[in-house]
Amino acid sequence: MPTYNSFEDIPVWKGAKELAILVYEITSEDKFSKNHGLRDQMQRATVSVSSNIAEGFERGTKQEFIQFLYIARGSCGELRSQLSIAKEIGYLEDKEFEKLYNVSKKVSKQINGFIEYLKTASILGQKFHRKRRQEARQFLEELEKIRKR
Repeated sequence: MPTYNSFEDIPVWKGAKELAILVYEITSEDKFSKNHGLRDQMQRATVSVSSNIAEGFERGTKQEFIQFLYIARGSCGELRSQLSIAKEIGYLEDKEFEKLYNVSKKVSKQINGFIEYLKTASILGQKFHRKRRQEARQFLEELEKIRKR
């Protein structure tokens, strides 16, 4: 698996972002103008997916990243529940529902796969790499001081 330097490089974040764009496009249509609560909740849930992936990555540790990936996956489930309700009350056509549901399911599976990968990966996270570099620099500085004595 490649090393990612930013959350924008992670394929699952890209998928989550695309899902959010699709949800925003569909919930901006007139059908949703009658129900601001459902529309807003769907938009918040879908934005939560990509946002939690980003926040988890930026936390800098593997454990925190995994925790935020679980939250992102939960938001995917929340969105699917809201999609089902929107379909039942006539706000989504079958074709719109199927597309959004399938993309959401795909993102959820990608998140799950990423979680499983990270659980077994030997990487620790950015915080640990920075700390190790800082410790190595301090060690070299101490060696230099000793050598100059």
